[in-house]
Amino acid sequence: MKVYEYKVKLVLKCDIHYEQLVNVLNYFIDSALTKDEKLKEYHNAHHYKGYVHDFLYPIEKDGIYKKNHHYTMRIRSVEQDLIQYFLSRLSFYETNEIEALGGEVRIISNKLIKRIYSITPIIVKNDEKGYWKNYMSLEEFEKRIKDNLMKKYKLFVDENLDENFMIYDCIEFKNKVPVKVPYKNIHLLGDKISIEIAQNERAQKIAYLALGTGVLENNSRGFGFMNYEYL
Repeated sequence: MKVYEYKVKLVLKCDIHYEQLVNVLNYFIDSALTKDEKLKEYHNAHHYKGYVHDFLYPIEKDGIYKKNHHYTMRIRSVEQDLIQYFLSRLSFYETNEIEALGGEVRIISNKLIKRIYSITPIIVKNDEKGYWKNYMSLEEFEKRIKDNLMKKYKLFVDENLDENFMIYDCIEFKNKVPVKVPYKNIHLLGDKISIEIAQNERAQKIAYLALGTGVLENNSRGFGFMNYEYL
């Protein structure tokens, strides 16, 4: 397994408020995927997607991403063919709001990971019950993280792991109140977390996978994008 990171340079054709940023970035990626019939089916299918992306960098403190300013977005994946498609299609792709100015791909080193931490909020998806703390215990939340990553590992690596192991030594929440993120016509409530990864082989495999698939749900929408610190 390898985790690929595609870094694409973007220039905005108009001002974009933070409230609209997620939708604009998702349309930029989705519309490119639908140019290929096979990837259009992939995009529309109800299964885990093999990629995750962050938002724009540098972050605009006033919440307004500026016309004619240059930004960077990262897309990560454990699927080489998908990353190659992004490199060939997205590098000079444009929509009404965004124009791409090239990109580059690298492989993230599979070294011992000390911790992974949120760049974009992690989301527990439940349309009926809302924010997870309203109906889940911390123990259930931690189990959901592990179960989610184990399912992704089985799907993308095609390998079963004995689940009797610790993925992490501790989880630290970086937010005191839920992180509110505009998405479509609603707001999703998520969290910024830091996860200290256990020093066993299976935990390291799962943590490395998480860098390419994201943590928890809605990863292809830009949620659960994690950065990392090596030992």
